[in-house]
Amino acid sequence: MEAAASASPAERALRVVHDGSAIDVGAAERAAGDFLRALGMDTTAESLRDTPRRMARAYAELLRPSPFSLTTFPNDEGYDELVLARAIPVRSVCEHHLLPFTGVAHVGYLPGDRILGLSKLARVVGHFAGRPQVQERLTKQIADWLTTQLRPRGVGVVIEAEHTCMTLRGVQAVGSTTMTSTMLGTLRADGRSRAEFFTLAGLPH
Repeated sequence: MEAAASASPAERALRVVHDGSAIDVGAAERAAGDFLRALGMDTTAESLRDTPRRMARAYAELLRPSPFSLTTFPNDEGYDELVLARAIPVRSVCEHHLLPFTGVAHVGYLPGDRILGLSKLARVVGHFAGRPQVQERLTKQIADWLTTQLRPRGVGVVIEAEHTCMTLRGVQAVGSTTMTSTMLGTLRADGRSRAEFFTLAGLPH
C-alpha cells in the first residue's frame, strides 16, 4: 500500500493492493483435477472436462479483489453526523471449508478531520472479504482498518451473512443467518450514537 503521487495537497490517497502474486492458476487447475478424481469424479467425461479449470479460475476470482485508491478529503464543513453505507454486498469463503458465505455489510463512521467517498467503504469490505475468512475477523478488520486510515470519532460495522458450510452441510440449517458487529470510538462508548447507527441501518437494537 502506498500514497498516490497524483493526489493534491488537500487529498490523501492510499493505493490498496491485494497480494495476488502467490496465485498459480495452472497449479490450482491441476490440484482441482486431482481433488475431483479423488472424490470419484470422471474428469475425462465431456461434462466435467473443463471443471478443474473453471474451479481454479472461480476461486482465483474470489480470492483476488481489484486494487483501489482510498482517497480522503478535508472535512472543511465540519460535518459531525453519522455517515452510513447500508447493505454493501459481501462475498467470501469460509476458511474452515472453503465454501462461500454471502450477505450484506452496514458500515458507518462519525467523521473527524477527514471524509471519504461512500464507494470506498464498499471497496474496503471487498478487500478484506477477498481471502479465506471467518465473519468475526472480517467485521473487526474492516472497522480497525478504517479507524487507522481515517481517524474518525467512531466506526461501526455490522455484517449479516448466510454460510453455506452451515446451510448445505452438517446441520443443514437452511435460511439461518449470522450477524456480527464491531463498534469503535463514540459508537461504542455512547449509547445514543450506537442506537442511531442501528436505527439507520434498519437493524434491531
